[in-house]
Amino acid sequence: MKLSALLIVSNEASNLEACIQSVSWADECVVLEHGSTDNTVEIAGRLDVKFSQTPDWPGFGPQKNRALDAASGDWILSIDADERVTPALALEIKDALKCANVTGQRVAFEIPRRTQFCGTWIRHCGWTPDHVLRLFKRDEGRFSNDKVHEKVLLTRADTKVVRLKNPLLHYSYPSSDHYWRKLQHYSQEWARQRYARGQTATMTRAALAAVAAFLRSYVFRLGFLDGAMGFAVCTMQAQSAFGKYFELYCLGRKNEK
Repeated sequence: MKLSALLIVSNEASNLEACIQSVSWADECVVLEHGSTDNTVEIAGRLDVKFSQTPDWPGFGPQKNRALDAASGDWILSIDADERVTPALALEIKDALKCANVTGQRVAFEIPRRTQFCGTWIRHCGWTPDHVLRLFKRDEGRFSNDKVHEKVLLTRADTKVVRLKNPLLHYSYPSSDHYWRKLQHYSQEWARQRYARGQTATMTRAALAAVAAFLRSYVFRLGFLDGAMGFAVCTMQAQSAFGKYFELYCLGRKNEK
């Protein structure tokens, strides 16, 4: 039973090699690239991966389904370029798949994710624990068609979801500049997706979303325990919530004219 690690990339020269090295124990690594202007393609070319490119960008969910279709493994491990599989997690995955293959049980696995923000591991704010469904049988799961915030959709109702113990390391925001670039991209993609579904927003909705996001992450999810960086994360989560609804509000106003 083969395992395919798969990731989609664009301008990930600073992350790609370390990410692929962390899954070098898998039977194959599928890398699907689009639109890189750095040396991502060059780096991928010298690594032992199953590499391909696409001329268009349909969104995160559809792009991950393209990578899934290119995989030949019986099991799929989906990772992002800014994530790392630790040796302990790799061993746990191998043991879990061995057990699943022996028992024949229909099962998929959630992995706890530990996220770093500007060099600091965030332990609260709703970021920890963060269990993500990333390990599943190739013929029993697909990615949602969401352009952002895609998720794995299991195709069989009888598949049991099991949580692993060792964390996936997520180096999400190495700098504030990196955060702002991601915020703009995700906000615009989210708003376009919602507007295409017929949704609109008001400025009041945007403001309330920001307040609710800050209170939820800083107070109820104990973000204050992460100190200064916790405050920064919770404030940026509020900005992210406002930005999404503000973009949706602007789309509505633009198309009313």
